[in-house]
Amino acid sequence: MTNQHQPSPIKAKGVIYAPWEHAFSRVLTPLDEFIHRQTTSGMLLMGTAIIALFLANGLFAEPYLHFIHTPVNVSIGSWEIKMSLHHWVNDGLMALFFFVVGLELKREILVGELSDLRQAALPIIAAIGGMVIPALIYLAFNPEGDAARGWGIPMATDIAFAVGALVLLASRVPKALITFLIALAIADDLGAVLVIALFYTQALAMDWLLLAAALVVVLLTFNFAGIRKIIPYFLVAVLLWYALLQSGVHATLAGVLGAFTVPARSKYDPSLFADRVNQQIDRFIASRQQDDRVMTNEKLHSVVQNLEESVLGVQTPLQRLEQIWHLPVAFMVIPIFALFNAGIPLQAGSLAETLTHPVMLGVTFGLLFGKFIGITGVCWLALRLGIGQLPGGTRFSQIAAVSVLGGIGFTMSIFISELGFADQPEYLLMAKTGVLAASLLAGMLGFVWLWWLGRRNE
Repeated sequence: MTNQHQPSPIKAKGVIYAPWEHAFSRVLTPLDEFIHRQTTSGMLLMGTAIIALFLANGLFAEPYLHFIHTPVNVSIGSWEIKMSLHHWVNDGLMALFFFVVGLELKREILVGELSDLRQAALPIIAAIGGMVIPALIYLAFNPEGDAARGWGIPMATDIAFAVGALVLLASRVPKALITFLIALAIADDLGAVLVIALFYTQALAMDWLLLAAALVVVLLTFNFAGIRKIIPYFLVAVLLWYALLQSGVHATLAGVLGAFTVPARSKYDPSLFADRVNQQIDRFIASRQQDDRVMTNEKLHSVVQNLEESVLGVQTPLQRLEQIWHLPVAFMVIPIFALFNAGIPLQAGSLAETLTHPVMLGVTFGLLFGKFIGITGVCWLALRLGIGQLPGGTRFSQIAAVSVLGGIGFTMSIFISELGFADQPEYLLMAKTGVLAASLLAGMLGFVWLWWLGRRNE
């Protein structure tokens, strides 16, 4: 007779379960998988933008505007920072976004897609073309005056949306094409950071700027001294953020500068790590003979702590921080930014005026056509000159289709709009409208084109 007895749900195959853990796992496992998919952050961002548009154009418009402009003051004695909630999000919370961007840039430059010059040549050149041509198209519509300050808006590509759209087509496109877009978007982010630092600054306060430079030197000293604890970097980075806030350079750049000083060296090399782990495992096995419960066996608990220390030592602080902060930034910081910045009033009566406004046209045409012309044209020229090479298994038509996806410029483009037109609400409204319109059109056109090319392949 076959034994129908099943293992106890409390302990099976060495895994100890809580009484209801099996039931919760059936619910949480699909949710966990969904959260870790690359497309999820883009979907969440889109949903938050739609909510913001709804709040800004209905019965909740006035409470929505009142809420995002609520003053929030932080004070200690006579020292005080006064900013609206909107500015806290854009100047403070977004520093975490730029911190993760900086971590990704450093990793890609050291060991990723941008580390091999021959492999990185084409996406880097494509990113440059995809920044210069959109800026020129914008300036063609807005050659002078305050409106000209928006030339940096159509230069940026939103990596979450663009890569998310491409991942949805993973079965129809070669993996190398996804890698190409990621490398292009990261190089694009680096260009956007430089543009913000060099061209979107207020009047500089040199004393605060010198203090910021001194704090960067302190962070670099930590790195060269071999300090791998996160707390010292965090404390100095907060001071750097405040110094940049007072200096006139946008405070969020503290995130990038701080990220570039995070150590990329592990404490233990793999061979030493393997030796330490083997020793600890032997100790663990020997200690179990007395008592196999970690809660009551101090020796077992000590071994587990040593194993944890060894695991942390073989990882680099750069890897750990990128892993820790990726999900909070993707699923909290960016959606909150969208909620506070994507809410633009849409008025049917002024639709014709909006559609013909130079700022709106410059942003829309810059993102939609400038990215396509810049990326595709520069890639074609580079390949003709023998600079760089097509990603393995891809065709030039797929590069052209991906260049359309590069016109999705949501997060960084809206951020630059806020910097360029902080004192011109009309221009800011037109710029945001252009970003949303161009991003929607670029996403749909690029997706359909790549889907059609994938169908042809089949």
